[in-house]
Amino acid sequence: MKNYPASFLGAMLLLLISCSSTKQSTPDSFFGQTWILEYIAVPDTSLDEIFPEKKPEITLDEETGLAVGNSGCNGYQAPYELDGSEISFGEPGPSTLMYCGEGENQFRKTIRQVDQWRYTKEGMLEFLSKGVPVLRFAKAGS
Repeated sequence: MKNYPASFLGAMLLLLISCSSTKQSTPDSFFGQTWILEYIAVPDTSLDEIFPEKKPEITLDEETGLAVGNSGCNGYQAPYELDGSEISFGEPGPSTLMYCGEGENQFRKTIRQVDQWRYTKEGMLEFLSKGVPVLRFAKAGS
């Protein structure tokens, strides 16, 4: 006995599921845009306490695969890998050696834990670690 309708229905269901993938497309504004840190997951501490002089910034370069910016004090660049909504950052390369408090170390440690990104309803860029937002950036000049 042939069961063509059930096979056809199963194939259509698989096609529908694969077409509605949850992977997030990367908009053009993701790359080449400077983003300024608005939130870092450090308990019982405000952003202004951690970064009293300057907030970290990040710009993702699509061509070179590098994230460049400053970590609240010193400049940095680090490779990144992007696959849909998944993102990871490599070890930052050499930077200047000014000491500006522990905020810079906290930022560099936190960005290495990131495994996902998303935009918020407000247009901010969030980086997550295991589904929990750990860094949030606003577009520079907004």
